[in-house]
Amino acid sequence: MSKNSPQQTRADMRRGRQFTKKKKGPFRRIIKIILSLFVLAFLFGAGLFTYYASSSPRITRSALSSDNSTKFYDASGKVISRLGSQNRDYVKSNKIPKTLKQAVVSIEDRRFYKHHGVDPIRIIGAAISNVSGSSLGMQGGSTLTQQLVKLSVFSTAASDRTLKRKAQEAWLAIQVENHYSKAQILEFYINKVYMGNGVYGMQTAAEYYYNKTLEKLTLPELAQLAGMPQSPVAYNPYKYPTYATKRRDEVLDAMVKTKAITQAQAQQAKNTSVKSGLTKTHSRTQTSAKTSKYIDAYLKQTIEELRGKGYKPNSGLKVYTNLDLSAQKKLYQVSNNDPSILYPSKRFQVGATIVNVNNGKVVAMQGGRKAKVAFGLNRAVQTGRSTGSTAKPVMDYGPAVQYLKYPTYQPVKDTPYVYPGTDKSVMDFDNKYQGTMTMRKALVESRNIPAIRTLENVGVSKATGFLKNLGMTFKKPLELQNGIGLYVSSQQLAAAYAAFSNGGTYYKPYLINKIVQANGVSRTYHKQGKRAMSPATAFMITNMLKGVMTDANGSGTAAKVSGLYEAGKTGTTQYPDDYINKVPADSSMDSWFSGYTRNYSLAIWTGYDHQFKADSYITPAQTDIAQQIYKSVMGYISQNKPNTDWTKPSDVVATNRGGTTEYYVAGYPGVGTDNTAQAAGSYSVEGSSSSDNTVVTQPRSDNTRRSESSTESSESTPTTQQPGGDGGSNNDRDSSSTTSSSSSQSDTSSSSSSSNTASSSSSNDSGNSNQTDNNGGNNQP
Repeated sequence: MSKNSPQQTRADMRRGRQFTKKKKGPFRRIIKIILSLFVLAFLFGAGLFTYYASSSPRITRSALSSDNSTKFYDASGKVISRLGSQNRDYVKSNKIPKTLKQAVVSIEDRRFYKHHGVDPIRIIGAAISNVSGSSLGMQGGSTLTQQLVKLSVFSTAASDRTLKRKAQEAWLAIQVENHYSKAQILEFYINKVYMGNGVYGMQTAAEYYYNKTLEKLTLPELAQLAGMPQSPVAYNPYKYPTYATKRRDEVLDAMVKTKAITQAQAQQAKNTSVKSGLTKTHSRTQTSAKTSKYIDAYLKQTIEELRGKGYKPNSGLKVYTNLDLSAQKKLYQVSNNDPSILYPSKRFQVGATIVNVNNGKVVAMQGGRKAKVAFGLNRAVQTGRSTGSTAKPVMDYGPAVQYLKYPTYQPVKDTPYVYPGTDKSVMDFDNKYQGTMTMRKALVESRNIPAIRTLENVGVSKATGFLKNLGMTFKKPLELQNGIGLYVSSQQLAAAYAAFSNGGTYYKPYLINKIVQANGVSRTYHKQGKRAMSPATAFMITNMLKGVMTDANGSGTAAKVSGLYEAGKTGTTQYPDDYINKVPADSSMDSWFSGYTRNYSLAIWTGYDHQFKADSYITPAQTDIAQQIYKSVMGYISQNKPNTDWTKPSDVVATNRGGTTEYYVAGYPGVGTDNTAQAAGSYSVEGSSSSDNTVVTQPRSDNTRRSESSTESSESTPTTQQPGGDGGSNNDRDSSSTTSSSSSQSDTSSSSSSSNTASSSSSNDSGNSNQTDNNGGNNQP
């Protein structure tokens, strides 16, 4: 084998190098592309950060140290409450216990003394935690300095958590670190944070919760305060001790990791009850003394609505509400100190809501009597008590007119009735039967059996849809028994009855009209009404409900305001069979009245929080108290308002029957026997003869087979009284507009209501009725 020549060897080497280059080329190009993209991304990010930072708002020492109070206004633009300004004692750094500083840093920002406002390591850790779902990020990506900037300058609304806002927040945090010491920044933060119940700053919180200064608090108490800013409502030790304990223990564990305390000290602190040392009285309140007793329930619900919109009540907001302070004071006075109303005891309670029927604005709300609502139950929005016969217009007769075209003179039977599939009978207060009667008479006199028979014919499924259109949804299917008792709040009931008043349009009730942020950005919320029923249905139900208050046999004559065009319905609920012998005969657990004019809708619940305790029943005479409250309040708020009657829609036809003007929907003049409706026939108009030979029997509902007389209302979870569950229809839509300054007020929609599980009861209001099954519906404060 011949050796290669030197020339050939060199040529082979060149080819080898070329071959090597060809193999390495693509990899190097990929690396270059990646590096180029990285550099471009970095430059773009840096440029975008610089651009956003250049438009950052100015941050001052005043902004960092101020209380950032939120102001609430009534409908006339007058301040009714300031959260923060009068509820904070500023404490200097040298007066803040070292243990508290360690606790705050341990739980909020462990690298606080190492970073310069922004912590890349913390951001990466939080990102990994978010992706992996691990517990690495008990702390988020924002440093304590960034949190201070957010509280001092920016809105806390969820909708404002944008890239631009984050960039500006980071830039300002770096500026703060350059101008102030770590001790000063920590001082600002400890004095700035919201601590729940209208209290700002940890010094004030120490006085509020423990009636002590910070210097006198114990380790578990300091740990409790350090953990509260993350969620001051959920970690309220009075209301949610379980959540508060968990959060306190997280702070203690964090302090062990940072070696601020030993494991033994942490365990000893954990062994202390979170309720230990809590004071029972509070020297500080969240509103001024002049208005606090009137508006506590309204303000509490406003704050719930504010949180529902993504805001926190600690960011210098201006919140314009729909509160009519004059109406609110009247409702309070009548519910607490009206000498003309014989309240049986201080334990006797009231929950009431007034709604503007034309837009859903909640103008007044009473959450209780002889007690503050701030820490307890807001009875205006509780859903744990049966509404009794106030359910009949919205679940029985309204759907019958809407879907079956029942005329107001539809024959219905008041004869013995047993719930299908059970041995439980429906009874009325007098334990008597009146045979066949008109739908009008049955509603006016609040007879139970005709209502249940009507619901059976309509079908529970269609009735549930009708209720949903009126803002009422439920987690468990409704049953026939709910036709004489729903578990909804006074706020929901007032809004539903408002739809009867305005011709069939449902507006979800709301308290907040406009929000102006500290940076001047203003949001108004426009509520769009939703067609819930035909104008004919609204008019015919209203026409019949007038008789509840004007007819000699009507169940609500005690509520009648002389000369006022109005309509309404009573409701009572009875004790269950296993308790009926423990209370006097004809005693009730709950008494309601819901009435309306062309201007306002007012729904009222009365009763006892603990209805199964001794002397906690309502006598027949006391069932009128709800009506008396309505009469006094509605008469007052109707002054200087238009007093007009409802106008008959063009498709509703009047007919004279037995000297009474009755109504039917044009095109559906016939009626048949009970539980049927005619699609055709010839009924008299203006007193002519009638024929009822042709009938079309409606199909039975699939929901008629029930073995128990029970149901459940929609529920909500304990966080921020949830927070959130209001039983409203998911079809309702809020639309908002944003401007850079205070703009004209307009409508919005939000409500929250708490709800407890409860069973359905049988009810009647001319007198009282037997309840089939009820667990009391307790929703205790």
